[in-house]
Order: sequence, then C-alpha cells, then structure tokens
Amino acid sequence: MSSPPSSQSSSPSPGGSRRVPEWAGRNYTLLTGAAVITNLGSHGALIATAFAVIQAGGSAGDVGLVAAARTLPLVLFLLIGGAVADRIPRHRVMVAANALNCLSQAVFAVLVLAGDPKLWQMMLLTALCGTGTAFFNPAAEGMLMASVSGPQATRAFAVFRMAMNGAGVGGAALGGAMVALLGPGWVLAVDAAAFAVAGALRAFLDVGHIAERAPGGGLLTDLREGWVEFRSRPWLWSIVLQFAVVMAVVGAAEAVYGPLVALERLGGAAPWGVALAFFGLGTIGGAVLMMFWKPRRLLLAGTLCVFPLALPSAGLAVPLPVWGLCAVMFVSGVAIEVFGVSWMTTMHQEIPEEKFSRVSAYDWFGSLSMLPLATAVAGPVESAIGRTSALWGCAALVIVVTAAVLLVPDVRRMTRKPHAVHTPGTAPDLTKPSPANSSPANSSPAGV
Repeated sequence: MSSPPSSQSSSPSPGGSRRVPEWAGRNYTLLTGAAVITNLGSHGALIATAFAVIQAGGSAGDVGLVAAARTLPLVLFLLIGGAVADRIPRHRVMVAANALNCLSQAVFAVLVLAGDPKLWQMMLLTALCGTGTAFFNPAAEGMLMASVSGPQATRAFAVFRMAMNGAGVGGAALGGAMVALLGPGWVLAVDAAAFAVAGALRAFLDVGHIAERAPGGGLLTDLREGWVEFRSRPWLWSIVLQFAVVMAVVGAAEAVYGPLVALERLGGAAPWGVALAFFGLGTIGGAVLMMFWKPRRLLLAGTLCVFPLALPSAGLAVPLPVWGLCAVMFVSGVAIEVFGVSWMTTMHQEIPEEKFSRVSAYDWFGSLSMLPLATAVAGPVESAIGRTSALWGCAALVIVVTAAVLLVPDVRRMTRKPHAVHTPGTAPDLTKPSPANSSPANSSPAGV
C-alpha cells in the first residue's frame, strides 16, 4: 500500500526544512495538478464550443441550445452523482467521468475538424460532457475535503482555488488565441487530451486512509440520508437557497445583459472580455488573501462578502465606464473567493467525511437550480420592464437574500474550530504521522 499523504507531506529536506508545506500531501498535490490541467482545457473549450456552432452556420439561439444541452444533464444527474460518489471509491468516479468527458470532446473535435458538425450532434456531445461533470463534481469535492485536515485546511483550500482560478483565466486567454489561430476543433482536441492526462493523474489517488462504507441500503436510501444531513443544518440549506437566487440573477446579468450593454454602450466584446478578466484576477487575489486571513466567524465573514456581488449588475445598470466596471468586477471576484474558501472550510469541519459528496451534490443542485430559468426569462423581463430596471432588480435581489441569510443564528455564530474534529472514517490529520489505514474540488459550485 502506498504511503499516506501525511508521511509524504512532512518529509524534511536535507537542510532540515520541509520541501513542501505540511498540508500539501500526495492526494492534495495530485488533485490540484489535475484541476489546473482540466481548467486550462475546459475554459478554452467553452469559447471553442460557441465558435464551433457559429462556424457551422448556427445562430445565437443555436449557441444557447448547445449551452443548455450541457447545463440540463448537469442539474439532473448531480444528486445521483453525489450518492454514487459516497457509495464507491471517489477516485474511480472521477476517472470514469474524465474518460467520458475525454471521449465526448474528442468526438466533438473530430466532427468540427471534419467540417460539418450537425446541431443535434453538438448538443448530444455537450450533454454527455455535462453528464460527466455531474458525476465528477461531488466526487471531486468530497475527495479534496478528505485529503485536507488540521489547522491549515483554510490555507490548503485557498491555494487550491487560486491555482484553479488562475488556470481558468489562463485557459480562457489561451483558448481564445488558439481559436483565432488554429480554429475551434483543435482547442476541443486539446481539451480532450487534458481530460485524459488529468484522469491518469487521478487514477493514482490513495484512498487507503478512507474507511470503507458499511453495507447499507440502495441509491434512494443514500439520497435520503444525504437529504436528512442537508436539511438538519439551517446554515447549510439557508445559504444554498440564497445562492440559488444569487447565481440565477448574477448569471442572467453577466450572460445576457452584460454582452448587450458592452455592445451598445462600452465599445463591443473586447471591453467586456477585459472586465471578465478582472473578475478572474479578483478571484486569484481573494485566494491569496485567504492564505493569510483566517476569520474566526467563518460564515459571517463569507456571507458579508456576498453583498459585493450586487456591484456588477449595478455597474451595468448605470452603466459605468470600462475602467469602473473592471474595478467592481475585481472587487466582486475577491469577495466571492473569500466566501468560497470560508464555505469549503465550514463544510470540511461540519460535514461527516462519508457524506461529503452527497451533501455537496445537494449544495450544487440547489445553487444551480434556478440558473437555466433565469437566463431563459432574462429576455422577456427586459422587454417588460427595461434592461436598466432588470439590472437594478438583479442587484437588489442579491442584497435582499443575503441580508435575509444573516437572520439565521448559525450563520452569524458559526466559529472556526481550532483543530479538526476527527471521527471514524474521516480524513487523518495531515500535520501528524499516521498509519496508512488510519481512520474535498471546489467548495461553492465552481468546478474542480
């Protein structure tokens, strides 16, 4: 059996100092490296997919249909994916999901390079990719949380998210350049290769320190147990309800209204792309901040940082000049990352290891549930009340639901525990040596 993460992460160098931080064990390193690779490929592939549809003669509506084909199975299969990931070894679920994503993107790339992809083919292949993501995300988040423990968990999550967000920014920039130079087909091929490499890395994850689950009921029983765990924690379901609204209105503002405002008032797509890049830079800045700041009241600090997510919608409603919009996008990026790291730390300390993936699935499902509807009704709402009023409404909803969550006592009072509480089946403390058999990637929905 391979060595546990703790023994690998704490090996001293010849000079007496550690080669790597004590929390950066084998599993954590593999998960972070694989997440960087897949984010580099996937963010470029999102751009390539839209241009592949347009290149094939598709309209803006066709681009929306292909995007919806990815989102729908992602929402539909999340709960099943979470139950499966808590039933069988999570790394197997992750590798299988990566294999499905690799295959679907490879076929997509071949069709685009051949020059005549059909709309139904592109929708089917993106739907397969969304299905793989639905199974992958809960397993990946559970695996990441099980690979980190001890007082340095917040720093570990911050570094992971910084690496992932940095790869996303770089992947979008690189993907856009490659689409312009080589065409979307080659970018999709690179994404397929990235999934293959990441899946190979994840196959080497060590699950020897995670206790096997005792035989239990079927899939429905597992889902019911996850639901009981979810609904028994007011801080958990109240924040998930909050983010169902926040993600819906922010998604509608940035996916539907933002490009239109940029086209009509800011000078086109290029300034909007710069503003989105500043949001990405803000997420990196927020992750760096959370490497050093450890707020005692985790959820209070995180929830207060949701208020700035109203700024981009308000900035588009004014509208602010490009430099002003870039500033508010950067601030909102920092803020959401503070929330994200605080949320992952809270989940890590409060949720039993054997239920990580199922609870994560309910988190993802609830947070994403209203997003397709919001983007679908954004156009009719604009026609009914005007774009400016719709954007101010988006900003107001973020403020109202966030203020409402602060009324939940546990959200205000939840405090950081000085040391992780370990029960049978939870992850070992990576700051101390432990035997191999001793008894998660992303926190808030973002993708691991």
